[in-house]
Amino acid sequence: MAQKKIRKAVFPVAGLGTRFLPATKAVPKEMLTVVDKPVIQYVVDEAAEAGIEHFVFVTGRGKGVIEDYFDIQYELEQMLRERNKNAELTLLSNILPKAGTASFTRQQVPLGLGHAVWCARDIVGNEPFAVLLPDMIMSAEKSCLKGMVDLYEQTGGNVLAVEECDPEQAHKYGIVGKGAAVGDGFKITEMVEKPAKGTAPSNFYINGRYILQPEIFSILETQERGAGNEIQLTDGMLALAKSQEFAAYHFRGETFDCGAKDGFILANLAFALQRSDIRPAIEGPLKDLVARLK
Repeated sequence: MAQKKIRKAVFPVAGLGTRFLPATKAVPKEMLTVVDKPVIQYVVDEAAEAGIEHFVFVTGRGKGVIEDYFDIQYELEQMLRERNKNAELTLLSNILPKAGTASFTRQQVPLGLGHAVWCARDIVGNEPFAVLLPDMIMSAEKSCLKGMVDLYEQTGGNVLAVEECDPEQAHKYGIVGKGAAVGDGFKITEMVEKPAKGTAPSNFYINGRYILQPEIFSILETQERGAGNEIQLTDGMLALAKSQEFAAYHFRGETFDCGAKDGFILANLAFALQRSDIRPAIEGPLKDLVARLK
């Protein structure tokens, strides 16, 4: 039986970014740049590659610049036309969502990821959807979400992206139990949020990409607060797993946590080195810097 197409993606972008103060005092963390693109652009590009047609941003106070970024800026574009900056005009045109394909809704109170996803309920409606955490940007030949969509078309239900971690570090993550193989992944037998050391069912951790069925919304609506006194998405998925199957897509690319300073710096280096216009200028100086640290 054909599955309903994954047409919509939710981007929870209401976080305050306190780990990047003072930079995030006036600039949303999602607008910090990796090389020459905001972090949020990488995540939206990943969704677009996977066939997403409608982009739903769950924002908060002070995040209006994200909405402005995905809009036309007449004065800038007029100046570029007058100066015959055609390459720059094309670049701006390529990042602009088609009219009516980007929606913005507010999470007035920071009550956790589960609450942020629930805030998108009326825009998503009664259809399966993707969730992409904007802090996590990825590098792979096939995007993580595209691989998840491919697996979803085989399995239906719910799909989470997972990666392997050092078993000694499993207590830091949301871990899934590994069941029977399916496609480029496996059936999920259980989910444990930050298991006690030595008790994790595997070393596969959830890396910030989800495909969920709309029944998650009714669960989140009445769900009690969990860890951190917040409405946790993991708790909602555990409840949903009682009646629906979950599969894991085994992502084998690189993931950079741009919500942390070290991950953000590594992402800048990695994506810069992938660029043929930048690598020749920085590869030698980077090697010299590393050599001087020894």
